[in-house]
Amino acid sequence: MKKLILSIALAGLVSVSFAQKKVAKSAEKNFKKGELTTALDEINAALSNPETMDDPSNHLLKGKIQTKMFEAGDENEMSTVALGRDAFGTFTKTMEMVGNDESSKVGKEVYKDDLAGMPENLRPFGIVTLKNTAFQKAIATYEEDNMEMAYEFFALAGDIDPTDSTMNFNAGYLANDLGKYEEAKKYFNRLLELEDYNKLNAYYFLIQIATSADSNPEEALRLIGEARKADPSDKTLAEYEIQLLLQLNKMDEALTSVVSALENDPNNAGILLRYGYLLEQSGDLEGALVQYKKSVEADPEFFEGNNYAGAIYLEKARVILNEVGNLSDEEWEKRADSMNKEAEGYYREAVPYFTKATEIRPDSTDILEILFQIHTRLGNKEEAEKYNQKLIAILGENWMEG
Repeated sequence: MKKLILSIALAGLVSVSFAQKKVAKSAEKNFKKGELTTALDEINAALSNPETMDDPSNHLLKGKIQTKMFEAGDENEMSTVALGRDAFGTFTKTMEMVGNDESSKVGKEVYKDDLAGMPENLRPFGIVTLKNTAFQKAIATYEEDNMEMAYEFFALAGDIDPTDSTMNFNAGYLANDLGKYEEAKKYFNRLLELEDYNKLNAYYFLIQIATSADSNPEEALRLIGEARKADPSDKTLAEYEIQLLLQLNKMDEALTSVVSALENDPNNAGILLRYGYLLEQSGDLEGALVQYKKSVEADPEFFEGNNYAGAIYLEKARVILNEVGNLSDEEWEKRADSMNKEAEGYYREAVPYFTKATEIRPDSTDILEILFQIHTRLGNKEEAEKYNQKLIAILGENWMEG
C-alpha cells in the first residue's frame, strides 16, 4: 500500500512538472503569435512554480516577451520605459543564472544580433534588440522635442551597454540639461572609464556641475587636474584651474599654474590678467601693471585688461596723494608740487585705458564716473562735461547725489 501511495505521489509531481512545461511552451507559442499579454501571464506562471522557476530558458523567454512589448509600446509613456527596464532586469537575471557566460547556449541567445531587415519570426528580441529599440525611441522623442522621454530612453540604452559612448554621452547631456545632475554625473563618469575615448567634453560637464549645481570647487579642481593630464595642451582647462585656485585663495598654486599656462599660451589675455592680479595681491603693483598692459596688447578690446591697467595708475596716484597729505609743513613746501605733478602724470596715463574701457562698454557708469573725476582733477573742463552729459543721459540730472 505504501508503495502504491508513493508511486501515486511521484506521478502527481511528474504531472505538475509536465503541466508547467506545457505552460512555458504555450507562452512561447503565444509570443510568436503576438499574443504578448497572454504569453507574459503564462511565463510568469511557469516562473512562479518551483519546478520551472530556475530554468534560464524560461527567464530568457520572459525577457523576449517584455522586449517585444517594449518595442510595441508608446514612446511617450513612462510605462514603456518601465517595460524596457523590466526586460533589462530579466535579461540580467538570465545571464546571472548561466554565470554571465555569453558563450553559453542561453548567453548566445540573449546577445544574438538583431540584423536589419530580418523577418519578424526570425528576430531574436534579446538584449541587442532592447538596446536598439531604446535608441530608436530616444531619437524619435528627441526629434519631437520631448527631452524628458529622450533622456529616459538614452539612459536605458546606456545602462544596457555602459561601453557605448554615444548612448551614455547623450544620456548625460540630456540629464544635465534637465537639471538631473546626479544622473548626469553617473553617465559622464562612466565615459571616463572608457579607453580610447576623448573624455574632454565629459570632464567639462562634470566640472560645470561641480562648480555650479554642487558648489564644490575642490571637486572641480580635482576634475581639472585629471582632465589636464588627459590633455595638457587645453587652454580653457588652464584658465579654469587658475580661476578656481584664486577662488579657493590658493595663491601660490595659482601663480605656479599661471606661469605654466603662459608657457603654452603667452598671449592669452585672460591668463595675463590673472597673473597681474596675483602680482597685485602680493603688493607688486609694477609687475601687475606690466601684465595688465600685456593683456591689452594681446587683446585691445579686453575690457578687464584696460580697466585693471587704468586702476593701477589710479592706485599709484592715490598713494602719492596720501603721502602729500601726511607731509609736514616744511616737507610740503619742498615736495608737494612735484609729488602732485607726479600723481597727475599717473592720472593722464590712466585716461587712455579707461577711455578704451568705456568704448568697449559705453554704459559702464563706474568707468564714466572715473573719467569725469580724472578730467575734473586735470582741469579738462570740456572732457569732464562730456562725461557729465553721458552720466546724465544714463542716471539722470542728479547722478552726483547718488
